[in-house]
Amino acid sequence: ELKEEITRILTANNPHAPQNIVRYSFKERSYKPTSVVDHLAVHFVLEGSLLHKDSDEARRLRIRDGLPKEDAPMENEAESDENHVETPATPVEDGGEGEEAGEEDRPDSVASKPDKKEAKCTNQFNFSERASQTHNNPSRDRSCQTEPPPRITFSVAANQWGIYDAYLEELQKQEKNKEKKKTTLLKKDNNTSKKKMTLMETQSDDIAKVGKVSKIIERMINQNTMDDIAQDFKYYEDPSDEYRDQEGTLLPLWTFQYGITRNFSVTALCWNNKYQDLFAVGLGSYNFSKQEGGMFLLYSLKNSAFPECIYYTTFGVQCLDIHPQHSYLVAVGFYDGCVAVYNLKEKEPHPVYKSTAKTGKHTDPVWQVRWQNDDMDNHHIFYSVSSDGRVVSWTLVKNELISTDVIRLSVNGAVTDGPNSAQLSSISHGTSFDFHKQIDNLFLVGTEEGKIHKCSKTYSSQFLETYDAHSMPVDAVKWNHFHPKIFISCSSDWSVKIWDHTINTPMFTFDLIAAVGDVAWSPYSSTVFAAVTTDRKYGFKLSPSVGLLSLCNTIKVKSVMSDTFPVQCSN
Repeated sequence: ELKEEITRILTANNPHAPQNIVRYSFKERSYKPTSVVDHLAVHFVLEGSLLHKDSDEARRLRIRDGLPKEDAPMENEAESDENHVETPATPVEDGGEGEEAGEEDRPDSVASKPDKKEAKCTNQFNFSERASQTHNNPSRDRSCQTEPPPRITFSVAANQWGIYDAYLEELQKQEKNKEKKKTTLLKKDNNTSKKKMTLMETQSDDIAKVGKVSKIIERMINQNTMDDIAQDFKYYEDPSDEYRDQEGTLLPLWTFQYGITRNFSVTALCWNNKYQDLFAVGLGSYNFSKQEGGMFLLYSLKNSAFPECIYYTTFGVQCLDIHPQHSYLVAVGFYDGCVAVYNLKEKEPHPVYKSTAKTGKHTDPVWQVRWQNDDMDNHHIFYSVSSDGRVVSWTLVKNELISTDVIRLSVNGAVTDGPNSAQLSSISHGTSFDFHKQIDNLFLVGTEEGKIHKCSKTYSSQFLETYDAHSMPVDAVKWNHFHPKIFISCSSDWSVKIWDHTINTPMFTFDLIAAVGDVAWSPYSSTVFAAVTTDRKYGFKLSPSVGLLSLCNTIKVKSVMSDTFPVQCSN
């Protein structure tokens, strides 16, 4: 399979042309399949109105419109040239010869008249007048009598205030007429703007049609040029890894770059569950003193040269998550504490839902968002955690986001109550969270103080359990996909720990000699996990019997924790 060559040939055949057309053969009295299929696809047709000048239809049109023939002046010029050459200027000797020459040069002579077709005149004497009479309907007179309108004698004295009121009414009528004229002018302006918008939409539709074709051609070119990378992605396996003990190699595959995003850092990345070649990238800045907006991009492995979708944001993107069932919904968390939902089906590059101060947005950066199952009314729900110590549930209802505080984090292990001064002193800053794969109400929250809280959606007044996990902020916490009691955590204190949520002490502790930025369980094994450190190293495999460490072959995104934009996928 590694040495197999796969050739791809581009042909001019139409893939949508039917291949099973049959026609009835009267000779054999049966239906016979036709081998010849028309592969011509017509993209543009324009019917012309040009006619050949020598055709019969062109002559008829020339006669009907009264246009002169184009060949006539050429013939007359040729005849005049011939006459000029054939009749030289000779002197007149005799009177008789002069008379003969005069008779030949007279304009009313038969010989000097050219052969012209005269228009046929109508006969003025053979004329008959035709007339006809129609039946005249008899006229009828109808009369009716109405009652006279009632009459009332009215008299009033004209005073100064009456005259003043009449003038005021007249001024008011004039002002109303002016307002009506303004409204009519505004309506005309709106109509002109609408016409311009329709023209722009038609042009955009034409551009969109061309854009789809160009996008397909661009994907074909990229897939042909990067065919070796696709083969390595499927079948690459370094045989020398068997002789390197606990070390291995990483093969860089794709590099995704976009020139505008050079000043941004990659802050979030999420794969699409439905379309496995599509992933979303969040761009922002970890330099919190200089926030210059952000971006949200969608890339596909079919085209690494240019992003599929581009969304600009006013603040830096800190986290994002794609809905597992509805893959066109993307939840995004920003540096200013807002959360937003983007609909990839919409043409406008604006969020469909966005939180505000009225709807209860966070006051600090949002570090993680995660979609959850719909509620009883089939409304979509996602959760967010922020440095303000709140875990918030967001419900998508019609055209607005409804927020509900699930739990408030505190340093003392209980939810903050009391005056504002006490609340500020005991607030715990959330950094990450994860929901249980089987128990819907159970979830874990990591904090900047290094503690991990086990919480429930149904109990918002207290924590179920608190683990003194790390001495520095918890960067990630993840439940195991296969074992319901096991979860893993990593921190900037260089350690990765594996826990049983029924025990307060860790089961395994790994010191990686560098700050660990993220950790993830393997989707195919309960004992394999991968970790990423700030020195861009380490992918680990945990043996269930001995607990030894060895390098595993896993897909890893290396530049999520770096300050440069290029996202590299490695095998």
